[in-house]
Amino acid sequence: MKERIERFVEAWKQLRQLDDKAMVWVVVGAFVGALVGAGLGLLIHPIAIVVFALLFAAMGAMMAFNLRLQKAQYAAIEGHIGAAAAVLNIMRGQWFVTPAVAVNAKQDLVHRVVGRPGIVLVGEGSPQRVKGLLAKEKKRLSRVAGEAPVTVLVVGDQDGQVPLNKLQRHLAKLPRELKKGDVPKLERKLKPLDRGMPIPKGIDPMAAANRKRPKPR
Repeated sequence: MKERIERFVEAWKQLRQLDDKAMVWVVVGAFVGALVGAGLGLLIHPIAIVVFALLFAAMGAMMAFNLRLQKAQYAAIEGHIGAAAAVLNIMRGQWFVTPAVAVNAKQDLVHRVVGRPGIVLVGEGSPQRVKGLLAKEKKRLSRVAGEAPVTVLVVGDQDGQVPLNKLQRHLAKLPRELKKGDVPKLERKLKPLDRGMPIPKGIDPMAAANRKRPKPR
């Protein structure tokens, strides 16, 4: 419980630094939640009005807090080297993320993600240059990937690209092509390709790349 409170305090301090309107939105969230809770309580019993109002006010405040924090974090890292890697590394579920499997002198990057959709290569940087990196990496992987599908995408705001704040959602919506047990097997199969791979400094502006990732079994 103490650790949760400490994490919340740190997150709140971070949000206040990144978003000067955070307090206003949290209060608005609490107020709207209280109105909804009071309305529901009135339908059940007059005594329930206060209980429901307080409960929904807390829920509304937390929802507003989480949304503003996520938006502020995305805004803080967007445009920095390794922003896509940071977002990928905090995905929940059975995803194996390997940052910077391909990089050029201009620090355009390709990250590899292995999950139920198969292999996803995520490029970030100049669209013209990163397409070449993606093509080379896809060709390199095709020799050992077997029948696993390889999907390529570029992070950005141009047509045909995936915005950074929608990257996790985009991957989550990809068709499931592999069984759960096949995902770690595929990751193990690809790991030898990463030996001696140079990883540029500053790859993770959110310091998320060092989080614990699931180990292939």
